[in-house]
Amino acid sequence: MNDILIVDDERDIRELISDILEDEGYSTRLAGNSDDAMAAIAEQPPALLILDIWLKDSNMDGIDILKAVKRDYPDVPVVIISGHGNIEIAVAAIKQGAYDFIEKPFNIDQLMVVIRRGMETSRLRRENQSLKRRETGPADMLGESSVFRSLVSQLDKVTRSNGRVMLTGPAGSGKELAARYIHVNSNRADAPFISVGCASIEAERMEEVLFGRESEDRGIEPGLLEEASGGVIYFDEVADMPPGTQSKILRVLVDQQFLRVGGSEKVQVDLRVISSTSHDLETEIAADRFRRELFHRLNVVPISVPSLEERRDDIPLLANYFIEMLNKTQGLPLRKLSGEANALLQTMPWPGNVRQLRNMVERVLILGEGTGDIETQELPGESAVGPDDGRVVLAGALATMPLREAREAFEREYLLTQINRFGGNISRTAEFVGMERSALHRKLKSLGVVTSAKSGARVAKIAEEEADE
Repeated sequence: MNDILIVDDERDIRELISDILEDEGYSTRLAGNSDDAMAAIAEQPPALLILDIWLKDSNMDGIDILKAVKRDYPDVPVVIISGHGNIEIAVAAIKQGAYDFIEKPFNIDQLMVVIRRGMETSRLRRENQSLKRRETGPADMLGESSVFRSLVSQLDKVTRSNGRVMLTGPAGSGKELAARYIHVNSNRADAPFISVGCASIEAERMEEVLFGRESEDRGIEPGLLEEASGGVIYFDEVADMPPGTQSKILRVLVDQQFLRVGGSEKVQVDLRVISSTSHDLETEIAADRFRRELFHRLNVVPISVPSLEERRDDIPLLANYFIEMLNKTQGLPLRKLSGEANALLQTMPWPGNVRQLRNMVERVLILGEGTGDIETQELPGESAVGPDDGRVVLAGALATMPLREAREAFEREYLLTQINRFGGNISRTAEFVGMERSALHRKLKSLGVVTSAKSGARVAKIAEEEADE
């Protein structure tokens, strides 16, 4: 994009600048007054704007146009030109966000130096915005379990609106991926998706990062809210937002406008807000760490993102996806998980959820040897069966029990593991362990194992634990 808009009330000046720039390979558009200039900008924001300070017979002067452009199109560099230039005008223009200032009559070589630098700045800003919109990769949702399908169904419903969404779930479960899924399937898909890591930004810098800053020496520096205008602002771990910032964000949600730090003019924005948290916000509110009014503004549509343990059926699919992805992006070996390895993955605890599964797959591919199937002994933690002689490795407590108690403890733990692996599906569990369904029910009852519903899946546990709760 090399489109330059030239705004000057003197026809000879704007045509002279246009001829010079077109000889250098740039495309130009011309405007002789503020109305034509604003119409041209609204039709297609230019890569760079050359703007005269004094415009005869216009509703707006150059400074007024500059303010409007920096408010609505902050990434467009503006070069101010004037035949009445002095240091006060230059300072005023730079303070309002002008890229540079050139005095008439101008030197052509000096003009071209400024134009080339300004166009390079414009290109870098566009590339930066493009990268921000694509950051952290695709928004593909992977899974086949009933719990996962229920999640996607809820996400699909909210893509059709601009309502605020609050995503809850444990760390690593994929809340940001769910937010990106909403964005790319909405009518704002071509606009920015800006992620704000509330837990990673220092409290004293939070407002400057969000609202931007204005200063005489550095001009206007847009914040993340301006960069997200027209698209989505995603507050990741919103419970960690500083209390002082919470009240100001609440006002932005009400008014869709704010002041930059050090600024005096309000900035209008058009935002869809998606938030996420792994905390219990009611507890945070009770402890005066989170504003109840902000919670109600953000929590218009609450959606729970399930943990990996609630969707164990999806583990083999996710693990194989990560293997293929790491092969394409990092050149790691393209291997397959053996049936036994898949089964073991489905029985393991996953406190770190999908993120932990991805990290584990990457570690196995980096440290593994050969290109054959990934076997159970390559997975982290102790294997239940030795790789060579088939001997069962006993835990210390089990090894000290009498045979009858040890057998019951093993059967209880084994069946608990298998039932949870199959999401509480007794028929699939019975088929896998080689028992009739009725016999499995009797065995579970004798061992004190019960199943209970949790977030759309069934989870097995020991009856005594249920009673204690």
